[in-house]
Order: sequence, then structure tokens, then C-alpha cells
Amino acid sequence: MTAKPELRERAWRALEAAGAARFPGARGRIPNFVGAEAAAKRLAEIEPFRSARVLKCNPDSPQRPVRHAALKAGKVVLMAVPKLAERALFLRLDPDRIDDLWKASSIKGAGRVGERITEREAGVVDLVVTGCVAVAPDGARLGKGGGYSDLEYALLRELELVDADTPIVTTVHDCQVRPAGAIPMDAHDISLDLYCTPERTVRCDRAYRRPRGVDLDRLDRATIEAIPVLAERFEG
Repeated sequence: MTAKPELRERAWRALEAAGAARFPGARGRIPNFVGAEAAAKRLAEIEPFRSARVLKCNPDSPQRPVRHAALKAGKVVLMAVPKLAERALFLRLDPDRIDDLWKASSIKGAGRVGERITEREAGVVDLVVTGCVAVAPDGARLGKGGGYSDLEYALLRELELVDADTPIVTTVHDCQVRPAGAIPMDAHDISLDLYCTPERTVRCDRAYRRPRGVDLDRLDRATIEAIPVLAERFEG
């Protein structure tokens, strides 16, 4: 099985070779891709997006059309603050309190109009939208290596604001799709229920268990100290 860093490189190279990587480039991030709007439109037209009232969405550029679609549909969007660097982990975007939904769907716009809340104030989350560097039809996903999406899910899971059946979805370019079994998954990794590309919707096999909470033992001291909500636990 190929190591995660090499899989990321392959996905970034594939996007670049296809001319599908958008500014500011693919490498080192959840890559913005040509067709992100079409993939978001596809996601917005199906379950479980349509029935969700509250969704947690990653703050990365390729999922901005997803956040905008959710706000337009009257859904509350929770966005994690970058790198979980604040004690209030999420920005809560309520479309009923926002004038310009498109601006609010950006990272900068959300920071201006979003209500800062802790994980305990988030309430029940009906849908999780996560950013991915690569995905597979068995539900495996690969992030950019920070582990923040996994931590956000684990924190909400401990509070029973998500559970094992809460749908987790994403939008990607077809260049980011790998065969089933190609992406290694660890016990702390979250898996996908479905992903949308600009051309297709794929419902995943859900071959992997999801974490039930935060495993502090796998995190180094520097990571814990950089995330206030984890630093509090370590000190306690």
C-alpha cells in the first residue's frame, strides 16, 4: 500500500497534468479544482444534503460552492477556524442573519459575519462536508496531513453531536479518485459516505469504522499545545 505522502503527491500531480488545478495551486492544500461548482451543484441536489438543516463544512476553497449552496438553501453552516487555533472552534453562519451569502461563504467573509462558538454550542450536526486530497469508492479519504477534520469529528462525536451514521461527504475532481484499497486508513481517520465529482456521484461502501473520540496518545505535545481545546485536556 502506497504511503500517504506519495498518494498526496500523485493526486496533486494528476490535477496539474490535467490542467484542473485552480489558483493558488494544488500542492500542500486541499486543492481547488476546475468544476468545483458543478460538483457542488450535484451534491446539493441529492440526499443527504437536501434534508440536512445544519452542516459542518471545511473552510477550503473547493468547498466554497457547497457552503454557498447550503446558505442559499437556508441551512446553518458551521466552519472550523483555521488549524483549530482558537478556543471557539467554529464559525456559525446563519443565513437568516447574513445579507451577502456569497461573501459569507468565503473564509474571510465567514470570519467577519460568523458567530464564534465552542464545540459544545454547535448543536446536532446533520451532515459533515470534508475536504480531501484523494478519495476512494470504499470510503477512504486522504486529507492534506494536518488531521483537523478527524479531530473536529472526534470532538463532536464525544458530545454525541454526530454519530456513526452521520453522513460524511465531499466534492473532488475525478483526478483525485483512487481505487478501493489504495488509500491507507488509520483508526482516527474519518471515512466517506459519498463523493461528487463534476461528472458523477459515487456512494461509498463504508468499509471503515469511524473514531468515537479524541485519542490524545497519538498526538505529539506540540500539536496538543497548538490547539487550545486539546491543551485544556492535557493540562487537566
